[in-house]
Amino acid sequence: MPIQVPARARGLVFAAGAAVASFALSCLVAHPAMAQSDAARIGIVSPNTGAAARYGAFAWRGAQLARDEINAAGGMNGKKIELFQGDSQCIPTEGVSSVQRMIAQDKVRFVIGDVCSSVTIAMQPVVENAGVLLINAASSNPDITYKAGVGGYKWSFRNYPTDENRASIVLKYATEEKKIKKFAVLSVDSDYGRGAIALTKKYLGDFGAEIVSEDYYKDKEADFRPVLANIRRSGAGAIIMYGLADTTPIIARQMVEAGLAGKVILIGSAEFNNPAAIKIAPTALNGAVEAAAYVPEWDTPKNHEFVAAYGKAYAGETPNVHAYAYWETLRLVVAAAKQANSDNQDDIRKALSTMTYEGVMGKVTFDDHNQANLPMILFEIVDGKPVIKGTFNTQIKYSAR
Repeated sequence: MPIQVPARARGLVFAAGAAVASFALSCLVAHPAMAQSDAARIGIVSPNTGAAARYGAFAWRGAQLARDEINAAGGMNGKKIELFQGDSQCIPTEGVSSVQRMIAQDKVRFVIGDVCSSVTIAMQPVVENAGVLLINAASSNPDITYKAGVGGYKWSFRNYPTDENRASIVLKYATEEKKIKKFAVLSVDSDYGRGAIALTKKYLGDFGAEIVSEDYYKDKEADFRPVLANIRRSGAGAIIMYGLADTTPIIARQMVEAGLAGKVILIGSAEFNNPAAIKIAPTALNGAVEAAAYVPEWDTPKNHEFVAAYGKAYAGETPNVHAYAYWETLRLVVAAAKQANSDNQDDIRKALSTMTYEGVMGKVTFDDHNQANLPMILFEIVDGKPVIKGTFNTQIKYSAR
């Protein structure tokens, strides 16, 4: 079944169009469902302007859909939900200003956000000092989790997989299902690319694997022939690549030239499902393996219901991972309030720590770092098409950072 895996919240390169900016500005007014004293007041922080505005628009639409569904069903323990929107612009200082305004002026006691990891990290001490519950819905930097729960910030939770989950899941699949033990590295030379490889190395011993070649590339780099020749000599069965979508077709084409296509597969995260890349070098991308937090093609009744409701609300639009994550996280908060039989943020915080939530992707529980134990969807390129192989999960091996 062909799928299109949504872009993640890092390496943000999409420029927001005029339509997105107009939409974001039109949504700045909170939903006037009820008087303030009768409403559950929840802040939504996401990048609504700037280069990442496309993601923020999806996040806001997902949150609004969840609000409308919840309110139609009776609200949060009988109270209508009122949303307040904050624009982080994917800039930490802007995110902090937004959450401070929401807490001081709008009197929110719950915040969902942000798409960008740097913003979420900056917001953590703010909500901690205020005693406001922050549930991250779409940031993947492992530091958010390492600093939460027993790590120090008891008011920070994350309902989203981390880069560490992704790295270990992809490695597990490649070693156990594809029977590969020798790996080469060809990742982008950035905090993301190097960080993902550092996380991968934590789990090599668990699967009896080793790295036999390690290289990093700069943005706009275009000649990978010397590196690929070295990889061919190394005996690697797979190239671990956490990189840039625009670079994937270049590497794939040069893998064909180097005689690696069909012999060495790509694993990691670099939009291997991109139709343009597959068209350029289908033999190089055949067998490529990637993990995703969510895809709209996930074949379960709950996801079909969500996708249909989202499309009905937004003129047939298909939700991306950010729309899903904000929608699901708002519903998670309401489920925790129901279990606690309270709308007090401290009661809900305690409920989150012990509850099991039945979500679209499966059961959700939280560990002692307030990190959701979430499965990820893994897909593989088969005969030129991305095919879902199922959901996979691994436990984070916490260590000092």
